[in-house]
Amino acid sequence: MWLFLAFISAVLLGSYEVFKKVSLEDNAVIPVIFVSILVSCIFLAPFLIISEFFPAMLQGSIFFVPRVDFHTHLLFVLKAVIVLTSWLFAYFALKHLPISLASPIKATQPVWTVVGAMLIFGEKLNGFQAAGVGLTLVSFFMFSVVGKKEGISLKTNKWFWFIILATLTGALSGLYDKYLMNRYDTMSVQVYYTFYQAIIMGIITLFLWSPTRKKTTPFKFKWAIVFISVFLVISDFIYFYALSLPGSMISVVSTIRRSGVIVPFFYGAFIMRDKNIKLKVVDLLGVLVGMLLLYFGSK
Repeated sequence: MWLFLAFISAVLLGSYEVFKKVSLEDNAVIPVIFVSILVSCIFLAPFLIISEFFPAMLQGSIFFVPRVDFHTHLLFVLKAVIVLTSWLFAYFALKHLPISLASPIKATQPVWTVVGAMLIFGEKLNGFQAAGVGLTLVSFFMFSVVGKKEGISLKTNKWFWFIILATLTGALSGLYDKYLMNRYDTMSVQVYYTFYQAIIMGIITLFLWSPTRKKTTPFKFKWAIVFISVFLVISDFIYFYALSLPGSMISVVSTIRRSGVIVPFFYGAFIMRDKNIKLKVVDLLGVLVGMLLLYFGSK
């Protein structure tokens, strides 16, 4: 059951990437992020309200949101800051880069998390893990080569650097998740950090985007923005639920979930008609095989 749920989560996460790309076409990035987070809050608010005022209805279930102390709230605020940093870089990059280039690069995030764990926590890599990291890094480099064929220079194109920074900060978020998930309820993490994201993005939208909105790309509401939230919230929920089932393995679930990159890749290839697809397919296979090696090394 948990294996099936992992694949469902992967497809939903890949679809989330597609709706991000659709939402960002000729649209302002900051309000798109803000509105999508607000929609996520609307989905999650009932669980928080019921848990707070009618706890008996949800207590003992995976939907229950337990109370946390002030120190824990500060940790969730930090989680929101890290994730938003990654999202801001990723959204701006995805708007200006081909999705068949940006999404696979972002999919290398688990590898950077492994590298970070090695550097920060002193974890040692076995043969499979080392091979997985090496293959993914080579594929990562090859994506920059493909980018040059499309006029995207690593030296001069800031959006390429944005997707790299999004990937690295996303890896940092993964390392922080490792700390949080071992100590706090997963539903608490998902609900509270989402609400803190809304507050932070509200401030950014009000004070950074709003004063200059007439000089930049205007914001247009699209239903795709709502689907960003729908697919992300459901994907995350299924992901956490799969991990809660007996016998589930986080190494397997996480690896399968990242394979969802195939969905935006096909969207870029067949709908957006992105260039150099054959070369990108080879690089994408390198990333997927690299993550598979990481999985075998984690067993």
